[in-house]
Amino acid sequence: MTVRLNPYISFADTAREALEFYRDVFGGDLEISTFEGMPPEMGIDPSEATKVMHGMLTTPDGFTLMCADTPSSMARTVGDDVSVSLSGDDLDTLTGWWEKLSAGGTVTAPFMKAPWGDTFGMCTDRFGVHWMVNAAAS
Repeated sequence: MTVRLNPYISFADTAREALEFYRDVFGGDLEISTFEGMPPEMGIDPSEATKVMHGMLTTPDGFTLMCADTPSSMARTVGDDVSVSLSGDDLDTLTGWWEKLSAGGTVTAPFMKAPWGDTFGMCTDRFGVHWMVNAAAS
């Protein structure tokens, strides 16, 4: 089982620039996916196709930083734009954690199959902490 816990930062159109800056600071490998090709039901404006849907910096020191641009169809509040991300390949474990984290909180995206093939959900727990849970497709 592989599971990772890390911060996930939302930006307004500067995620790529921020990720490149953090790579210059910390070193490491950078992976970036854009909104291009996402299905219409995601509500992404076609003009936002080149924005960062998901970016991940994996550093030589063993930590991971994830970032994304917030599409215009979603709200973003500065100071409220950092989530804790749980991701990995153990669907049963991540589902159990999702159920416990979301209980008594607010689900902002149900834990279900996402357009990129993984099982994904977002919630705010009962203490106001924002969580993103992603179980890689097997």
